[in-house]
Parts: sequence; C-alpha cells; structure tokens
Amino acid sequence: MASRRHVIVDDLRMQISTGRIKAGERLPSEAQLASRYAVSTPTLRSALAVLQGEGLVEKVHGRGNFVRHPARRITYVGGGRAPNAQTATDAALRMTVRTTHLPAQGDLTALLKVSASSPLTEFLCLSHEGRSPHSLARIYVPRDLAPADGPSESSFYARVLGRMAELHPPLAKVEERVSARFPTPREAATLRISSSLPVLAITRVATDATGRVVEAARLVLPGDRADALFTHHTMSGDRRTEG
Repeated sequence: MASRRHVIVDDLRMQISTGRIKAGERLPSEAQLASRYAVSTPTLRSALAVLQGEGLVEKVHGRGNFVRHPARRITYVGGGRAPNAQTATDAALRMTVRTTHLPAQGDLTALLKVSASSPLTEFLCLSHEGRSPHSLARIYVPRDLAPADGPSESSFYARVLGRMAELHPPLAKVEERVSARFPTPREAATLRISSSLPVLAITRVATDATGRVVEAARLVLPGDRADALFTHHTMSGDRRTEG
C-alpha cells in the first residue's frame, strides 16, 4: 500500500503534468495542502521535497511553493581558450553580475597560485530564466586584469575577453575539472533547488605562457538542465572525438 507521502506526490505530479496546475502557478499553502490530504505538516513537506527534487516545484522563501517552468537546458562547451562561464548561454537567460574586490585567502591562493592577501576581483554571475535562478558561477581574476568600471549584464563577458586579448604573452593553457556532487546548502538556496539534486561542478583555470594564472572560475550547473561538451581534435585533423 502506498504511503501518504507517495499518494500526495503522485496526485500533485499528475495535476502538474496534465496542466490542471500550470507552470508558474502557486500551490495552496502548506497548511491548506496538509488539511486537504489529511496529513501532518512534516509529511506534506516531505512530499513537496520529492517534487522539488524532481524539478517540478520550487520553494520561494516568503512566497510559497510554485510549479516550475520546464528548465531550459544549457551546454557548457569545454576546451575553449577564452574565459567564459557559460559558452552556450541562451538568449532567454538573463545574467546578473556582482563584483567584489577581495584578498586571496584559503584555497584561492593555491587555485590562482598567488600569495595570501594578493588583490583579486570576484565576479558572482547568476543567470535567471524568468524569475527562477538557472546557474551560478564565481570567476576570480587578478585585480589588474578586471575591467576598471565594473561589469554589466550585457557587456561583462565581451569586456573580460577584450581584457584577456590585451595579455602579453597570450593564454597558453586551460585546465577544466568536472565533477558531479550534491550542492552545498548555500548553492541550493541560491539556485532554489533541492539539496538532493546533483549538480555539475566545473573548476576552470586559465594560465598564460609565463605560468601566471589569469582566471579561475567555479561553475555550478543543476543536473536537471546541464550538459558538458568537450571536443578533441586528433593529430591528423581529419577526425574528432566528442565526450
């Protein structure tokens, strides 16, 4: 016999899939739902957590639970020589960028190969689809390479690319480490995803010909909407392998 939690999950899932509850619509309050299904609040919240983990429902702090719009997929294209947090950003995604100047500390010193307290600039990039957060990136560059007047939504990447193009010597190596893991509590809250939904975590480090690290990026892409594409050209140049 199905548990009360599974009965609730199946019923709400059916209502969402058939359009009885539409994308963007707010669900009744947790108290109302608990009363409707004759269950305790913890049981109701457990059922909602399942739907949140499936990407069907998102909980917005202070506003309630909403049916999610189908997540637009994004492809991270690896192997590029330019600093780019989202190489395949869709035009429907809006980017906000927050700039912070900070001294290098903790694991940032090893990641960027700098001494403690070296001046860095962090760009916290959060993409949105409508009102819903879509993906997260933290990009770190030595402060002398950061755009002087700060980034904006539309010009950030073009300006960082332009700044990198001024480098002498040019970029020589890009190293990318990709892993699947569960989000931290802070990442789950920022992206409004369940802590049980795996994310694609990418750490990208770009180095110039002198060995100086000129950019380090940490990307977090929810697993229900992310792909990673890496293209490798063979020595002969007549074949390529994609993974």
